[in-house]
Amino acid sequence: MKKKLLAVLLTGVMAASFAGTATVVSADSGDDNTLTVWAWDQNFNIKSMQMAGEQYAKDHEGFSVDIIETSSDDCQTKLTTAANAGDYSTLPDIVLMQDNSYQKYLKSYPDAFTDLKDMDINWDDFGKLKQSYSMVDDTHYGVPFDNGAVIACYRTDILEEAGYTLDDLTDITWSKFMEIGKDLHEKTGKYLLTSEATGGDTLMMMMQSCGANFVNEDGEAYIVGNDVAEKCINLYVDLVKNDVVKLVNNWDEYIATITGGEAAGIVNGNWITATLMATEDQKGLWEITTMPKVDDVDTATNYANNGGSSWYITSNCKNVELAEDFLASTFGSSTDFYDAILPVSGAISCYLPAGESEVYNEPNEFFNGQPIFSTIVEYSSHIPEFTKTPYHYEARECVNTAVVNIVNGTSVEDALQEAQDTLAFKMTE
Repeated sequence: MKKKLLAVLLTGVMAASFAGTATVVSADSGDDNTLTVWAWDQNFNIKSMQMAGEQYAKDHEGFSVDIIETSSDDCQTKLTTAANAGDYSTLPDIVLMQDNSYQKYLKSYPDAFTDLKDMDINWDDFGKLKQSYSMVDDTHYGVPFDNGAVIACYRTDILEEAGYTLDDLTDITWSKFMEIGKDLHEKTGKYLLTSEATGGDTLMMMMQSCGANFVNEDGEAYIVGNDVAEKCINLYVDLVKNDVVKLVNNWDEYIATITGGEAAGIVNGNWITATLMATEDQKGLWEITTMPKVDDVDTATNYANNGGSSWYITSNCKNVELAEDFLASTFGSSTDFYDAILPVSGAISCYLPAGESEVYNEPNEFFNGQPIFSTIVEYSSHIPEFTKTPYHYEARECVNTAVVNIVNGTSVEDALQEAQDTLAFKMTE
């Protein structure tokens, strides 16, 4: 039965889609046993929250969750509006926030959220990096939800055509990746990797796999003089110039290079598997492994994160004790719960014990029988921590612009200085 459930895993629901229109529903249910929740994506996090409510209600008669469909952008806008008005009464009991954006809101509006110092949860059951996204000064504010661990996916038939196997690309360095990629391109005319020129996360993943970032510990722009940043940028530029990476203009082109067979590989958050699985005629041709690590950096690893979100209890919550117990009993501790939502919503757990379950260890036919879900959970336990910034997306834009400029002939020194100056300016706005 479990195999049948996994076989019907909904495709596309794991993608990072945050579009949607907020449903106009009162955030005050007036019922002590009902928790209001803001979330987005009917088939993914909303479905997961609905199932959490149903499970909790089995042992807590009269309990329910009132889920208000609210896009990620609207969650942030409404939070900002409430904070600027000095009135948090419009907020729900629980809100979902993206990991990469949450720090900005916690630091700007710390009184909008409830700390979880008294929550009955074993935080060691989650990877250190995942926890850190929703922490300040060793205090937890969020309960981890979906897993953003990075995976490298490869078309094994294209690798075989060039004389390689997945083992040749497992736990390797980026310089070895370059060597294989150049050879593969010469033999097949295909690229080993594809990446977006302006919105791509490849550089961010390279940096974070080293436990580094484009800001320093004081939260200041740190591109010029950052040895790890310069190594990553130079590596990335060389990958592009040597026809190892196909640099594309937008997301649609990015997906087309994968599904159309122009690229033999992709490195991204594990949610990319849903996009791959939508390509039915490629079933059994893909396999996953670890991403490459940066050469000559002592802190470098083969693990990074890209994406993910967590649940937060707002300061407007009328029954904090109930909200804490609900989140702790479901998202915070239940392997049965994560087993149940995986085949229905496609949400892969950050809860490490879930990776040991029978459901998570089922072979996946699309990925040639690999138990990809248990593997992804295991990867998430190895991701190094790094300095967080409220300006994650601004930093990403600046360094990707620098790469395009370097590829087009701008000197590395000038491109990095421009990126540094631009990021520093954006951090003052």
